[in-house]
Amino acid sequence: MSLDPLLEMQGISKTFNGLRVLKNVGLKVYPGEIHALMGENGAGKSTLMKILSGAYQADPGGEIRISGEPVATFDPATAKALGIAVIYQELSLCPNLSVAENIYLGRELRRGWTIDRKGMQAGCIEVLQRLGAEFTPATQVSSLSIAERQLVEIARALHGHARILVMDEPTTPLSSRETDRLFALIKQLRSQGLAIIYISHRMAEIYELSDRVSVLRDGQYIGELTREGLSADVLVKMMVGRDLSGFYKKEHAAYNPGNVVMRVRDMADGKRVRPCSFDLHAGEVLGIAGLVGAGRTELARLIFAADPRTSGTLEVVGKAVTSLRTPADAIHAGVVYLTEDRKAQGLFLDMSVADNINVCACVPDAHAGGVLDRKHAAQRSNDAIKSLSIRVASGKVSAGSLSGGNQQKVLLARLLEVKPHVLILDEPTRGVDIGSKSEIYRIINQLALAGVGVVVISSELPEIIGTCDRVLIMREGQLMAEVGGASGHAISQERIIDLATGGDQVAANG
Repeated sequence: MSLDPLLEMQGISKTFNGLRVLKNVGLKVYPGEIHALMGENGAGKSTLMKILSGAYQADPGGEIRISGEPVATFDPATAKALGIAVIYQELSLCPNLSVAENIYLGRELRRGWTIDRKGMQAGCIEVLQRLGAEFTPATQVSSLSIAERQLVEIARALHGHARILVMDEPTTPLSSRETDRLFALIKQLRSQGLAIIYISHRMAEIYELSDRVSVLRDGQYIGELTREGLSADVLVKMMVGRDLSGFYKKEHAAYNPGNVVMRVRDMADGKRVRPCSFDLHAGEVLGIAGLVGAGRTELARLIFAADPRTSGTLEVVGKAVTSLRTPADAIHAGVVYLTEDRKAQGLFLDMSVADNINVCACVPDAHAGGVLDRKHAAQRSNDAIKSLSIRVASGKVSAGSLSGGNQQKVLLARLLEVKPHVLILDEPTRGVDIGSKSEIYRIINQLALAGVGVVVISSELPEIIGTCDRVLIMREGQLMAEVGGASGHAISQERIIDLATGGDQVAANG
């Protein structure tokens, strides 16, 4: 790693509508290092990176230096010319264009009045080969997987001679295999001298990749840790300003085999999910674990009637659900589902927080003639904002303007207004910061204490182990095994992985 920083940001502040969201923040990044930028949602990470990309202008008084030289004005064109590239969590590609056209977007090659597509395809072969891409420059981006599209974003940055690469939550949509490939590529780019600023809420990624970690909290620079001094306890305390020794909440009663709140029998879709059966008990937190593609989300959507089933019956609090054709039928029976994709399938981003919370509950308490009871709705949303600690100035703020953690709590608030018997949570803390995760775990524990049956589907094994009383392991569309509860097997990461990958069968047949 070079002794001289490639990037220096000093005294960076930013004010929006009189509110100071960044306060004299500093950051140094060196060539050939992976520098993790950590902090809760709302800590100022995105604002700082948007200033670096030229999308925002910092308040007067700060300074940005590249290779020791101060940059007087910072706009997107200047940032790009200086070799700064940002790959956001939501990719900025044009799916109707080819890979080459996306890589050259905004600086197309021309032959007279026409675009030289063959020249652009030839011009990006080298960078695609360097990244190990298995698609061609002529491939249309819409046909690529999320991981492959991410590779196109990286190729575009490198083709533009990027020296500083910012990656914002790059593994959120990726499988574990795709994540491993991305990590290998990031390490390769570091060895080639790139400075990489890596933003993630996943601790395991920070431990594996980062050379140094800088922490922001409430718009202020808190400090940095080197790889040698990296400690989960210290890092979390720097991020949230308090000790999270009670991070996972499991204060509800231990597993009780009585009082079944939901019976699922032979639930299948004829494609991904083969007949699955299980019981869920009142006051229990039941985990469903498995590899990506095992069928966990598909099973949850069948139970919630979001997808058609070829077989299967559902019983809730002792009553058979005779009509299970739509999600409305499931909700009427007392079963609600929090989707893994809150933006595309959960929230109405342009609507207010209050309206999002009231979507499912406004009809039952409407006045005669279908007139909405706005006073009751306002009280309901205010109570939910308070009880779930949703950080928002008022219920009138749009849901799309909130951080990931607060968006997730708005969705939870909506579901809880139905007063469900069963709550199915699919990746409940994906893209959510440490502090919000802790609050969501507190809510899960409180629901279990109140007698609600909770199902947690998660790819994060520490989350499954820390919150669940029992865990069902799914593999290739089937529920293969159980740990915890009355199974006789303790809930452990090793046991879950062994069962999810089929290692138990290999050992048995060996």
